[in-house]
Amino acid sequence: MKIVLEKGHDELATVYAAVYRNDDRFILEFVDSLSGSRGIDEKWVVVVSSQFGCAVGCMMCDTKDYFMGDPTTEELLSQVDHVVRKRFPDGRVPTAKFKVQFARMGEPAFNMNVLEAVRLIPERFDAPGYMPCISTVAPYGKDGFFSELMELNHGSFHGGFQLQFSVHSTNEKQRDRIIPVKKWDLHEIADYGNHFYTGGRKVTLNFALGPQNEFDPGKISELFSPEVFMIKLTPVNPTRQAIMNKLVRERLFEDDVPQLFALRDLGFEVVLSNGDPRENDIGSNCGQLAALWKKGHSFMPANSLGAPS
Repeated sequence: MKIVLEKGHDELATVYAAVYRNDDRFILEFVDSLSGSRGIDEKWVVVVSSQFGCAVGCMMCDTKDYFMGDPTTEELLSQVDHVVRKRFPDGRVPTAKFKVQFARMGEPAFNMNVLEAVRLIPERFDAPGYMPCISTVAPYGKDGFFSELMELNHGSFHGGFQLQFSVHSTNEKQRDRIIPVKKWDLHEIADYGNHFYTGGRKVTLNFALGPQNEFDPGKISELFSPEVFMIKLTPVNPTRQAIMNKLVRERLFEDDVPQLFALRDLGFEVVLSNGDPRENDIGSNCGQLAALWKKGHSFMPANSLGAPS
């Protein structure tokens, strides 16, 4: 691994882009984030990439133009290792909530090595506050991944796994445009979430709400139980792809989303997650830093290596 770009603020977030295999085409980006935390003793988030680029191609993501396959387990762990050793050289992480989130470049369910990395992190580091998190679009054809993920949550993690589904719209046709890959519909997400939940952390439904996204509380309450699911609302940050597709909505306020109040009345926990505006300057939105490095280098288009479609 060779760090080729680094950008950020120590008190907010630092984004890294690293080249692997001595080949400029194989790049991963990862984040050391304190955003939303009062200090590293309270909460610390490391956001890692699951793939070299991405095989999905979401409309708002700057990694949609290229895909170079899956990192090995060790390549996944090296992202966490770099960030942890920089702050804590001895590998002891004295953070109450140490969240390792597979939510950067790539779809975790396309890479089975992600689950092995999740298992090995507690062996690699002394981190009693470790909380694994996976953010997924729930692609079809990955039953083995999701079965094993459920076993992990029911077993060694005792319901402490944080699972987030990237939903973005309650309209299935609109979801297909935003997330152009074959995936579970909302009924299937609800069914899996009901079986995944064990009374620990609720399953998160994430809606990155662009100006035109459908967000229907009636559909949500019809399919999802507030006892099992929580709702997370995020703006669509100004990545190059989001700007080009006219999806940018940089901040959300409660008055901008009147459906939020209806969902709360229905018993749902609803969280607005705007983040810090400085993160846009850092380039800590998905794929931004890797996109900078990509300029002037040769990358293969998405699905060129036989990625699932």
